[in-house]
Amino acid sequence: MLTQAGLFLLDTLTGFLTVTLLLRFYMQAFRVSFANQLGAFVVQLTNWLIMPLRRLLPSVFGLDLATLLPAYLLQLGLLLAVLALRGVSELLPIERLLALVCWQAALATLRISIYLLIGALFLQAILSWVNPYSPLGQPVAQLTRPFLSPIRRFVPPVANIDLSPLLAILLAQLLLIFL
Repeated sequence: MLTQAGLFLLDTLTGFLTVTLLLRFYMQAFRVSFANQLGAFVVQLTNWLIMPLRRLLPSVFGLDLATLLPAYLLQLGLLLAVLALRGVSELLPIERLLALVCWQAALATLRISIYLLIGALFLQAILSWVNPYSPLGQPVAQLTRPFLSPIRRFVPPVANIDLSPLLAILLAQLLLIFL
């Protein structure tokens, strides 16, 4: 019971930090302004980890590895902690187990990225109905624009209702099924 509670707490904390790191990564990749409440929150929450790593890890193709790598390593550490606490290491040779855990950590990071996209799409849809000019409206729209623009070319608004977020969420859910 204590093990289960510890794993829950570890999963919650690593999940929250992973989401925040991935949000910072995508905000940088999609050139979303950090001069808003969401940007300030993400920067203040992750600077302690990102700033020292930027001295060691350069950007590759414009992608900030100092932000992406810790998100992956958090998922890797979580999976290793789960395996260590459950005692699964005797089933496979250590090389195969490490390869499998590394692959699972990459998939977990990708899944969290997709869940982050789905959350941003839901938030954008709700904000567009309730208050499109809220402080979160612009950064969320900038985050989702690269995913919605190709869909909007093929799916026009129906009675002034944009169905592209719904289709994007549907496609993201299909992608999650295959992952």
